[in-house]
Amino acid sequence: MKRGWLIVLAGVGINLSFGVLYAWSVFAKNLREINGWSASEASLPYTMAIIMFAVLMIPGGRLQDKMGPRFVVVLAGVFVGSGMLLSSFVSTSSVLLALTFGVLGGAGIGLGYSATTPVAVKWFAPEKKGLISGIVVGGFGLAPLYIAPLTGTLIASMGIAGTFRTYGFLFLAVVIILGMTLKNPEKPAVSAAGAAKPASRDYNWQEMIKTTQFKQLWIMFFVGAVAGLMIIGHLATIVSEQSNGLVNAAAVVMIASIANALGRPAAGVISDKIGRAKTMMVLMALQGATLALYSTFSNMLLLTLGACVITFGYGAMLAVYPSAAADFYGAKNFGLNYGVLFSAWGVGGVVGPQLAGFILDATGNYQTAFLVAAALCFVGAFFGFILKPVKHS
Repeated sequence: MKRGWLIVLAGVGINLSFGVLYAWSVFAKNLREINGWSASEASLPYTMAIIMFAVLMIPGGRLQDKMGPRFVVVLAGVFVGSGMLLSSFVSTSSVLLALTFGVLGGAGIGLGYSATTPVAVKWFAPEKKGLISGIVVGGFGLAPLYIAPLTGTLIASMGIAGTFRTYGFLFLAVVIILGMTLKNPEKPAVSAAGAAKPASRDYNWQEMIKTTQFKQLWIMFFVGAVAGLMIIGHLATIVSEQSNGLVNAAAVVMIASIANALGRPAAGVISDKIGRAKTMMVLMALQGATLALYSTFSNMLLLTLGACVITFGYGAMLAVYPSAAADFYGAKNFGLNYGVLFSAWGVGGVVGPQLAGFILDATGNYQTAFLVAAALCFVGAFFGFILKPVKHS
C-alpha cells in the first residue's frame, strides 16, 4: 500500500507539469498584448494542444495497457519538454506555436495523462476508485496555482521565449524522473472485505461504444469540456474585460485553479458514495445556472465565485468519468476505453475555447458564449438524471 501512495504522489507531480495547459489564458493574454493577436489567434495553440491531448489518449491508453506506464510517461516527458523548448523559438507566430506547444506538447500531455490514473487506481481497492482518480488528476487542476504567478513573473523578467525555455527544461526533467518510478502492481488490489469487488465484465472499445450509456457519458463529458475549457482558456481575458481591468485576473485564475483541483478528489469521494451520474447531474445544473448569469458579474467576489463553481464542476468530471468507465466497462481495457471516452473532452475542448474566441471577436463580449454553454450544461444534467448502469449479458 505504501508503494501505491508513492505512485499516487508521482502521478500528482507529473500532472502538475502537464497542467501547464490550464495556464494558457495567462500566456494568451500576454501574447495578445505583445504580438497584437486576435482572441482566435491566441486560442489556436491551446486548441491544437487540446486536440492532440485527446487524440493521443487513445494510443496512449493502448500503450500503457500493453507496455506499462513507465515507458509511456517517459516518452511523454520528452514530447512535452521538447515542445516547450521549441516554442521558445517561435513565440511570435501563432501557427508555429500551434505546432510546437500544440501538436508536440499536446501529444506528450495526452500520452502521459493516459497512464497516470490507471496505474494508481490498480494499487487500491475498488471502493477507493473515485478518491484515487480524483487525487491523481487533481495535480492537473492545481497547476495554474503556481504556473499563473510564475508565468507572469518569468515573462516580465525574461520574455515569453525565455519562459517557454525554462518550462521546457523543468518539465523534461520532472516528468522523466517521476515517470521512472511508475509500476503496475503484481496483483490487482481487493476490497476491504478481502475479496475482489464484483466487477462488470470487461468490454473492449468496440463493445463499449455500442452501449447507450457510452453515448450518454460521451455527451455529458463533451458538455462539461465545452463549459469548463471555455472559462479556463479565456478566464484572464474574461475577468479583465468584464471588470474593465479593475480586478486582478491572475488572482482569479489562481483561485479558480484551486476549485478545479479540489473538485477532483471531492467529487471522487462523493461519487463513490452516491453514484457517478447523480454527482455530475447536480454539478452540471449548478454550472448551467452560473454560466447563464456570468456575463453580469463585474466585481472580484462574483467573478471569482462564478469561476470557482464552473471549474469545480469541470474538475469533478475528470475524476468521475474515468471511475464511471471502469465501473461500467471493467478494468482490463480501462486505458484504451477511457481514451475513447476522452475523445468527448477533445471535441468539447475545441468547441468551447474557439466558440468563445469567435464570439468575442464578433460581438466584443462573451455573453452569447456563456448562454450557449449554459444550455448545454442543462442538457448534460438531464442525461445525468436518466443514466443507468450497464446491464451485462
